[in-house]
Amino acid sequence: MTTTTRLLSRRRFLPLFCTQLLNAFNDNLYKTAMVLFVVYSVYNSEESESMFSGIASALFIIPFVLFSAIAGQLADMRDKARIIRTVKLCEFGIMTLGAIGLFLAWRGIAVDGFAIPLMLFALFLAGVQSTFLGPIKYAILPQHLRKREVLAGTGLVEAGTYVAILAGTILAGVIPVEYAAALILATAVVGYLVSRQIPDAPPIGKVEAIDWNVLRSSIRLISGCMHDRQVWYAILAISFFWTIGAVLFIQFPPLAKNVLMASKEVASLFLVMFSIGIAIGSVSINALLKNEVSARYAPASVIVMGMFVIGFYLIARSWTGDASGGLLSLGEFVVQPMAALLLLSLLGIAIAGGMFVVPLYAFLTTRVAPEQASRTIAANNIVNSFAMVGGSLLAMGLTALGMAVIEQVLLSAAMCLISAWLGSRLYRIERAGAAEA
Repeated sequence: MTTTTRLLSRRRFLPLFCTQLLNAFNDNLYKTAMVLFVVYSVYNSEESESMFSGIASALFIIPFVLFSAIAGQLADMRDKARIIRTVKLCEFGIMTLGAIGLFLAWRGIAVDGFAIPLMLFALFLAGVQSTFLGPIKYAILPQHLRKREVLAGTGLVEAGTYVAILAGTILAGVIPVEYAAALILATAVVGYLVSRQIPDAPPIGKVEAIDWNVLRSSIRLISGCMHDRQVWYAILAISFFWTIGAVLFIQFPPLAKNVLMASKEVASLFLVMFSIGIAIGSVSINALLKNEVSARYAPASVIVMGMFVIGFYLIARSWTGDASGGLLSLGEFVVQPMAALLLLSLLGIAIAGGMFVVPLYAFLTTRVAPEQASRTIAANNIVNSFAMVGGSLLAMGLTALGMAVIEQVLLSAAMCLISAWLGSRLYRIERAGAAEA
């Protein structure tokens, strides 16, 4: 029995894995159902659609900037399992608001004046919920797993998250929006019940007073990580990776509709392929590294990712699909001459991305003292969020200035070069640290 399969049979890992899976599923079912409905059923211009997609992404990310420092402190100073259960209980109220917004939009009731603002508000609250879960899902692993199980556990959590994103994205693209509204409520209930099975994870070190000043605690958290070069470069590399992901995710729905002339099911398929690829890469890198936490393959992985981004751009730009009868259905899209190449390039982007980012998350929990792990993850979330909000704002600004969606894809390829440099720096620091040990 491998480390990976053994973990899936243990209570010290399985309930946490399933809770995170259900949380990612519900967030993405709701967000994707909302964005696809608005892009395809409310708005009718590339600029409005891209702007809405960018606003939705930014609203989900902003809570990570605002509240990650407090979330990290709580996770280190309180029982992590209890926090998870409390947050999951709140999810039902959040998804109730989201479901009401989806229902009203479906029925055409006060769509612009009330339904869309309500849906966006619920998305912001879902971001708050994920902010408080974020530091725990990785930081709890060293507390419940053995040292040589942490990379496998991190890979499983990352892969499971993207399988859940995959499932939520698929369903959002194929089921009616009113069914999505009901399903997000049911998933919230199941997620809370599963979370009650997570073993207790009390504070490990000294329990300190929590600094509720958001700005001061955030600055203190980030400055503390900057003193550890391995952790800091891992945070920077992860941040640029998620900036790339944010730009791509914002562009997928309007790109599918306006460049490829394809239906919302095709936009959903793009998100699905991305999620499958991340999951494959997340598990594959553990096999290559043989449970060792290392940035050895990070530079090469993200360079390969950039090459696939360029390939995706070139194929999409020269797209010649026949949409004379209106938007291409999923069946019509997949038989187009260039569809297979487009999907394979997208899969390649995601596989290489998963291989790049998973070991870096493991760095954050294995290179610091266990009692500091949640705050380190929280600092990472703050920097990641700034980077993703910056990417979202850049994409929205370029759209407002008239740059076509397809041309913005090249931004992601340029960012891969920066991520490769950061990964290379991290590996050099890692080797220098190993030589001194």
